Amino acid sequence: MLTQDQILQFQTNGYLVVPDVIPSDILKAVKDEYSALLDGLYDGWYSQGLVETPPDLLDFWGKLLTAYQAGCDYFQPMDISLPGDRIMADTPFHIGPAVFDMLTADPLLDVVECIIGPELTSNPIQHVRLKPPATQLSQDEVRAHITATDWHQDRAVALEEADRTEMVTVWIAVNDATIDNGCLQVLPKTADQDILPHCARTQTGIADGFIDEHSAVPLPITAGGVVLFHPLTPHASLTNTTDAFRWSFDIRYSATGQPTGRGHFPEFVARSRTNPETVLRDWTTCKAQWEAARTRLAGLAHIDIHRWRSDSPYCA
Repeated sequence: MLTQDQILQFQTNGYLVVPDVIPSDILKAVKDEYSALLDGLYDGWYSQGLVETPPDLLDFWGKLLTAYQAGCDYFQPMDISLPGDRIMADTPFHIGPAVFDMLTADPLLDVVECIIGPELTSNPIQHVRLKPPATQLSQDEVRAHITATDWHQDRAVALEEADRTEMVTVWIAVNDATIDNGCLQVLPKTADQDILPHCARTQTGIADGFIDEHSAVPLPITAGGVVLFHPLTPHASLTNTTDAFRWSFDIRYSATGQPTGRGHFPEFVARSRTNPETVLRDWTTCKAQWEAARTRLAGLAHIDIHRWRSDSPYCA
C-alpha cells in the first residue's frame, strides 16, 4: 500500500518510485520461466545453424547476446504482447504462469489500487525489455525494446479512445536499474500537462523543442521495485553503458470498463471489489485470449497503434 505522502507525490509530479513491490518468489519464477523459454529458442537456432556456440557453454545472458549478435529475434518470442506492426498467424509472444502471477500479484495491485481505484483491468499495452549493452548494439538498431527509449508520454502512444481513461503505467525492475545500465529518466508532470506533439520516427517520440532534457530526473531502482507513471508524464530511458543486460517489464492498468487504447488486443479484470467473480485467475485463459486475438488479427489489415504522422508540421 502507498502512504498519503506517496499518493500526493504521484498526483503532483506524475511519477513515483516504490521499492520492494514484486515478491522475490514471483521474481524468481519469472526468471526461471524465461530461462526455460530461451533454452528452447536457442536450441532451435542452434539446430538450424543460426548460432554457432553450443547451448551448454552459455548461460541465460550469453544466449541472449549470442542470439542478438547472430540476428536471431529473441524479443518478439519473449514479449508479453503481440507487436504493433503486421501480425501473422504464427507471430510469437509469451504468456506463462509466472508472467500472469506477476501481472496479478496482490502487492502490485494494492499499489495500483491506491492510484486509480479498486476496479482494475490489466491493460494489453505491455512489454518485456531485455536491453543489451550499447557497445553490443547494431549501428542500425532502432527498436525501443532493445535500445534506449525516446522521450514520450504513454497516453500519446495509445489510441485516442483512451485519452480520458484512468490509467497508470508500472515499470518493473527485474534486475537493478542504474544510471549506468540505462534506468528510466523523467520530467515531472506539470499542473497543466497535456499531450505533446509526437512524431512517428524510428520510435514514437515527443517532437523536437517541446521538452528540456537537461531537467530530466534519473530513476534508479533495485530489483523488485516499480516506477509508476501518470499517462501524461514525459519519460525516456538512459543508454546502457555497462557490459550487462538490463531487464524490466512495463505494464499498464486501467479502470475497468474504460477504453484501453488497444481495443484490438485482449484485456482482463485483475481486481474487482464490486464483482470479484469477474476476476481472471487462470493464466491459460489469458494465453488463449491472446492466441484468439492473433488468429483474428492475422486476417485483417494492419491496425495503427498511435495517431501520429511523420509528415505532420512538427515532424517535417
